[in-house]
Amino acid sequence: MENQQPSKAALLSVIPGLGQIYNKQKVKGFIFLAVTLVFVLYFLALAAPELHNLITLGDKPGRDNSLFMLIRGAFHSILVAVYVLFYFYNIKDAHTIAKRINNGIPVPRTFKDMIKGIYENGFPYLLIIPSYVAMTFAIIFPVVVTLMIAFTNYDFQHLPPNKLLDWVGLTNFTNIWSLSTFRSAFGAVLSWTIIWALSASTLQIVIGIFTAIIANQPFIKGKRIFGVIFLLPWAVPAFITILTFSNMFNDSVGAINTQVLPILAKVLPFLDGALIPWKTDPTWTKIALIMMQGWLGFPYIYVLTLGILQSIPNDLYEAAYIDGANAWQKFRNITFPMILAVAAPTLISQYTFNFNNFSIMYLFNAGGPGSVGGGAGSTDILISWIYRLTTGTSPQYSMAAAVTLIISIIVISISMIAFKKLHAFDMEDV
Repeated sequence: MENQQPSKAALLSVIPGLGQIYNKQKVKGFIFLAVTLVFVLYFLALAAPELHNLITLGDKPGRDNSLFMLIRGAFHSILVAVYVLFYFYNIKDAHTIAKRINNGIPVPRTFKDMIKGIYENGFPYLLIIPSYVAMTFAIIFPVVVTLMIAFTNYDFQHLPPNKLLDWVGLTNFTNIWSLSTFRSAFGAVLSWTIIWALSASTLQIVIGIFTAIIANQPFIKGKRIFGVIFLLPWAVPAFITILTFSNMFNDSVGAINTQVLPILAKVLPFLDGALIPWKTDPTWTKIALIMMQGWLGFPYIYVLTLGILQSIPNDLYEAAYIDGANAWQKFRNITFPMILAVAAPTLISQYTFNFNNFSIMYLFNAGGPGSVGGGAGSTDILISWIYRLTTGTSPQYSMAAAVTLIISIIVISISMIAFKKLHAFDMEDV
């Protein structure tokens, strides 16, 4: 039995490939050495100058474009980070292979054995490599650029290439709390965003589950007709529905005030002659937005819930009936737990989606009416406020990036906590 020293193999791997050569995996070792040589040449020729530019963001206005330097620097930073991961993998690989050799476990040493081992054990990883590459540059790269912009002074007073950008640290984040205009705007927008996400999402979930339960009852006739009717809001493009509702909720000539309310006034006399300021009063605008999202979002929950209901064994309900359970007890102890167990990730995603639901805010009333300061409208949520910050007459790109990061932290944190608390991916008991 060969006797390799794992610590020595790891130490030799400080120069990538030497640890593998020590373990008599010469082909792998030379490949690792070649990768390192290519990286060193790339780093000296391309990455190092771009990373230097990333640090300085240029020194001559007009010639140096700080924004392009930042973007290129972010790109090369990701490539360097990928190599750093490879470097540590190289050390771990040498240490692990040495231990396997000492334990008598066969390891691939020839090129043929390596190909065979990759085909037998690493083929799934080869298939997902393109996905990881695409994810890196389609998701991670924009996130890194946004993160970096949040720590600069990129605004209408510092527009490259005529002006240079500077690193300002946490100034943009502290300005959200220290500047009165941004502090009041952020507080108002954040509170409305939370109320909106909770209210609108809960409403569409409740309507979707309720309609699915009703449609699934055995005594309901014409289920297909009801199914088509319930799916109509989903079949029509959302932006068309939103624009239609925007016209219907018009204060003076909209169908809600001129036709619907007079009909309701026959049953509810206090509505007689009422003209609700749907689009000129922030409170009523918010109510209209929540009702619209309930209409737009419930069909998806309806379809999802109906599929779950039809998969629940009737034996459970029959046993509950024998035990004397009423309709509410059946729902609470059988139906709802089954829905939650299967659909919890999707239900949580409804809240995260509405937290960033830009289209309904922009298309219905463009974030109005009125303003709460800091460039934010009275019905703007965080994502639509970001849009205003970047497209207004005095764009605040770095501030928008800072708010974007805050949104990301909030959404990711709440989602992860919800997934963990609800055991959303634990399906053993389903």
